[in-house]
Amino acid sequence: MNTSLSWIKAYVPELDVTAQEYMDAMTLTGTKVEGYEALDADLEKIVIGQIDKIEKHPDADKLIICQVNVGTESVQIVTGAPNVKEGDKVPVVLDGGRVAGGHDGSRTPGGVKIKKGKLRGIESCGMMCSIEELGSTKEMYDEAPEYGIYIFPEDAVVGESAVKALGLDDVVHEYEITSNRVDCYSVVGIAREAAATFRKPFHPPVVTATGNDEDVNDYIKVSVENTELCPRYCARVVKNIKIGPSPEWMKRRLASVGIRPINNLVDITNYVMAEYGQPMHAYDLETIAGKEIVVKTAEKGSAFVTLDGEERTMDESVLMICDGEKPVGIAGIMGGENSMITDNVQTMLFEAACFNGTNIRKSSKRVGLRTDASNIFEKGLDPNNAEEAINRACQLVEEFAAGEVVGGMVDVYSKRKEPVRVPFDADKINTLLGTNVSEEEMIGYFKMIDLGYDETTKEVIAPTFRHDLFRLADLAEEVARFYGYDNIPTTLPNGEATTGKLTFKLRIEQIARDIAEFCGYSQGMTYSFESPKVFDKLLLAQDDPARNAIQIRNPLGEDFSVMRTTSLNGMLVSLATNYNRRNKGVKLYEMGNIYLPKQLPLTELPQERMQFTLGMYGDGDFFNMKGVVEEFLEKIGMTKKETYDPNAGKTFLHPGRQANIIYDGNVIGFLGEVHPEVADNYGIGERAYVAVLDMPYIVEAATFDRKYEGIAKYPATTRDISMVMKKEILVGQVEEIIAQRGGKILESYELFDLYEGAQIKSGHKSVAYKIVFRANDRTLTDDEVSGAMKKILNGLEGLGIELRQ
Repeated sequence: MNTSLSWIKAYVPELDVTAQEYMDAMTLTGTKVEGYEALDADLEKIVIGQIDKIEKHPDADKLIICQVNVGTESVQIVTGAPNVKEGDKVPVVLDGGRVAGGHDGSRTPGGVKIKKGKLRGIESCGMMCSIEELGSTKEMYDEAPEYGIYIFPEDAVVGESAVKALGLDDVVHEYEITSNRVDCYSVVGIAREAAATFRKPFHPPVVTATGNDEDVNDYIKVSVENTELCPRYCARVVKNIKIGPSPEWMKRRLASVGIRPINNLVDITNYVMAEYGQPMHAYDLETIAGKEIVVKTAEKGSAFVTLDGEERTMDESVLMICDGEKPVGIAGIMGGENSMITDNVQTMLFEAACFNGTNIRKSSKRVGLRTDASNIFEKGLDPNNAEEAINRACQLVEEFAAGEVVGGMVDVYSKRKEPVRVPFDADKINTLLGTNVSEEEMIGYFKMIDLGYDETTKEVIAPTFRHDLFRLADLAEEVARFYGYDNIPTTLPNGEATTGKLTFKLRIEQIARDIAEFCGYSQGMTYSFESPKVFDKLLLAQDDPARNAIQIRNPLGEDFSVMRTTSLNGMLVSLATNYNRRNKGVKLYEMGNIYLPKQLPLTELPQERMQFTLGMYGDGDFFNMKGVVEEFLEKIGMTKKETYDPNAGKTFLHPGRQANIIYDGNVIGFLGEVHPEVADNYGIGERAYVAVLDMPYIVEAATFDRKYEGIAKYPATTRDISMVMKKEILVGQVEEIIAQRGGKILESYELFDLYEGAQIKSGHKSVAYKIVFRANDRTLTDDEVSGAMKKILNGLEGLGIELRQ
């Protein structure tokens, strides 16, 4: 959306700001200005001059010598322009001035400086300009010659600024308008915001009554079959059309925002669209069969030729404007070639309607045609704006003597849109914003932007052109932007709590990440979509529940056709990728969901279970990974001792180097060395280890409750024992006996040696423990410690364990 500053000032006459001040202030009040362009940025010392005398150049057949009156003096200018004559008034760049570019329309950054010089030996003190050299084009100034100097009308004042006379002393601002502020897709809407921003009076266009004593219903009949897609259709008729040029002021305003002036009728529709944000269309009434307009959807597969000469295929969802026999336009997008306005038009039908924005956007895509009108319509317009816009157009027709307006208006309005009433509470708004603005001041802000206020019901009445005001928070935004965001003090939010924190579940997951990273693991992320071939690579049995995976309806391919039921594939693929790229000593972890269907085919959403997966190869083994698991479980307060069951039965793990992790009777995960065949399937050429923890079980068992004890006052007593036992006996069994039989005075125990070798008989191993005893209320006696040790040794003997001598 672009507007010129002079056009805004037409409705806010007291506005007196620079382009930068305007940009900054408007942006702060919510009408974001992306930037601006000064049309006269590269134009200096350019005045209106009158050619008093022309002589031929003595040494050049195509050059002439002109004596030009510039108001304060007469200057000599040599030119080759073929279209000037004595008495013409032309733009003159004086010595030291600047123009925007060359006569071919090209612009030079910073402009081109004009200096006094000689052409073929004759002094030239300036330059006469074409419209292109002034930074514009013949498209925007249709009175300019194709080639040559621009000629001002006879009433131009010699010596005055040519830039001002051409309307180039202006600034064009570019806005970024959000879709919920449809009212700001118009000059009137932007001017209303500017008036409120700068606290100046707003003077919108005054639309006067138009029309003769005839009745428009005698000329045209309108019916709307689909009122949902066309809530309002307004039509007026103008007869005795006189097509001609628009007045200079309208041409300049249109040109300033990049709209090419064409003729009075076309310019009026474009002008009203820019001014009111209401697209309009004009039809030649003589081409409307039966003098009837019917708004209805198209027939599927029907063809229609639009104004640009292209044939387009319709479907049943595209809304059409039809006459008594045929379609004459695509609603809200473009009219038809069969009803176009020509220079021979005598009677014209003006259309101003409101169409369903979503349907216009979809229709525009279907027919492959996007126009300025469709771009506005798809935002969703205010149906109450249509009447004002069409009356404004008819007013301009009468002012320009472009035709005779027929009295009355055909108005098909199915359900009138009413203003929205929003309950107003100044105290709540201040609480929300952290401000202390009075109720009177707030109501003053609302009145500046044409919002009404009902003192009886304490409601703000939002006009229908404001599609964004429905609730108290919307009113608070209006207060904030005019009070000034930069004036709102910094305050803490009010409520029961002023700080937030992670949920318990997320805190547990964050600790898992921290422990893994502290232990040298890097985070990885893998796809939740996998291939069914994964199950074979992992050597899963055919009846393994993990094979019951959810099929994707629209997969990217077979490799992404099921939802994963195990997190191992992604981890092993990542390890294999690192191995094949010759990365040594890789440690990875992932926190990701698996998806377990309750039944197939799906009748309800699957169970999503977060898995904490660790994977490594290189420097480390089974016990290193076990240490990471134990550190994590200890950190999150799982105080009961976890146990490990080597009979895990995982086909993808080494049969002798795997274990289920058991806590409080539940299997919460597993760990082990990857089966050599599985490692080979993935292309991992050395021993790899994995661990998987099922986070829902862990979150349920974890706690951050801690009981702190003081530093011990009494000394500890230590006993070391070295035992010989069969290899089948697990140290976990040993530790269970120590914990059970150590009694209340047992403080801790630690495995410090494990030996298998020639000094130990075959099939056995040597295990050594350090056991610490301590009492909180006394120094332990030797008899107390010996009694506890005797109980422990008796329990160990029951497992067939012998003390090593």
